[in-house]
Amino acid sequence: MSDPEPLIRDGDEIEYESVDAADGLAKGVLIADEHGAPNFAIRRFTLEAGTEVPKHTNEVEHEQYVLAGEYVVGLEDEEYEVSAGDSLLIPAGTVHWYRNEGDEDGAFICAVPHGDDEIELLE
Repeated sequence: MSDPEPLIRDGDEIEYESVDAADGLAKGVLIADEHGAPNFAIRRFTLEAGTEVPKHTNEVEHEQYVLAGEYVVGLEDEEYEVSAGDSLLIPAGTVHWYRNEGDEDGAFICAVPHGDDEIELLE
């Protein structure tokens, strides 16, 4: 495998797609293996006001940074209110969920290592 090349992607290039797990959740892949990134992918998610993402687990760890809005994140048996500037570590296999009860859309960056990011819905 050759060394990765530096890359800048214009924000207008990012395509957002609805996530099957929840109405009102959309994902844009910012940088990933198809762009030459050797280890990690970063994605930007939007969480519309009123959206609930059901309890689920992922095969890989998630590091998240809240960009906008305020919403609830459930981790195992606890719920936390997060807002712009907050950071989260969600280890692989951790039960988690999201609920945006506010009037404002939420947005966050999510970094994941390459690998099978299989989602298992729990409800």
